[in-house]
Amino acid sequence: MRGAKNPPLQGMGDPEGLAALRERYLASLRTRGYSSETVEDRERELFVFITWARGRGLGRPDEINRAVLEDYRTHLFDHRKADGAPLSFRTQGVRLTRIRDFFRWLAREGHIPSNPASELELPRTERKLPSMVLSADEAEQILSLPTLGDPMGLRDRAILELFYAAAIRRTELVNLRLSDVDFGRDLLVVRKGKGKKDRITPIGGRARAWLEAYRDRARPQLAVGRHTDLLFLSRSGTRLAPKKLSDRVSQYVRTSGVGKPGSCHLFRHTTATLMLEGGADIRFIQALLGHESLQTTQVYTRVATAKLAEVHAASHPGMGGGAQYLPAFAAD
Repeated sequence: MRGAKNPPLQGMGDPEGLAALRERYLASLRTRGYSSETVEDRERELFVFITWARGRGLGRPDEINRAVLEDYRTHLFDHRKADGAPLSFRTQGVRLTRIRDFFRWLAREGHIPSNPASELELPRTERKLPSMVLSADEAEQILSLPTLGDPMGLRDRAILELFYAAAIRRTELVNLRLSDVDFGRDLLVVRKGKGKKDRITPIGGRARAWLEAYRDRARPQLAVGRHTDLLFLSRSGTRLAPKKLSDRVSQYVRTSGVGKPGSCHLFRHTTATLMLEGGADIRFIQALLGHESLQTTQVYTRVATAKLAEVHAASHPGMGGGAQYLPAFAAD
C-alpha cells in the first residue's frame, strides 16, 4: 500500500549486494536534495524489485541482465492487484523507470560495468483525461458540508476552499506555512512543488477570507501550545498526514451525493477545467497548476470540449431538431 513502510531487506551483509546498494543509492538521493516523498517512493519500488529478484536467486547487480529485466517487465504486466485488476501501463512504466534510474546510478558509480536497463523500453501510455470533473454547483455542494462551529470543520472548509481556488496538490497543501499566505494581496507561495520549483498563485478574496477565519478562530485551538508555522494542523497540532487528508476529503465528496468519486486531486482537475471553459488562457492554467510543459496542461482542452459541444448545439443554426430534417426516404 502506498505510504506503508516495507520490512528491512535481507542480504544487507553483502556490501555489493542489491539490498546494501539500494541504501547507498537512497542516501545519495537525500544528499542531492530529493524530497522525502521521492526517496520513499524509490525505496518502495526497489524493495518490490529486489524481493522479486531474490526469489529467483539473484542478489547482486552484476547478476541482473537485460533478459532478467524483460522478465520483470512481464511480471509487472501479468501481476494482479488484490481486486483482480492489472497494473495500469502508467504504473508499470513508473516502476520500470525507478529500476532504470537505479541501474544508471550503479553504472555511474562503478558497481557494474554497464547499465543493463539502458535500452529497456517503457510501456506506451496515453495521456488520459481526468476521470471526473465537478460542475460549479457540485463543487459548492461539497464546500458547504464542513461543520463550521467545530475547529476541525472550519479547518476543512478552508482546505476545500484552497484546493478549489488554487488547484494545488495534496503534498503542496500539507507543507504550506502561515508565511506562505500573503493575506494582503490574496496570493499563495507554493514552495518546492513538483520538480522542486516554487511558484506564486492567486487564491482570490473568498479563499483568503476562509483562511483568515481558520487562522484566527480554529488554528489556535489546534496548535495546543505548539510553536509551529505550519498552516494546516491535525487535531493534535501536528502536520497533516497526506493519506488521512485524502480520506477526509473523499468522505466529503461521498457525503455530498454528487455521485462522483474523488478526493484532493478532483478539485485540481475541476478548477483547471472550469477556468478553461470560462475563457482562461491555457498558459495561465499552466502557471496555476505548476506544469513545466504546456503539453501536460493541454489535456484540459480535451475535457472542455463538452462545454464546446453545448455551445455549438445552442448557437449553431443547423443544430436544432432531428428527424424532421431527414428527407422522406430516410425517415421511412
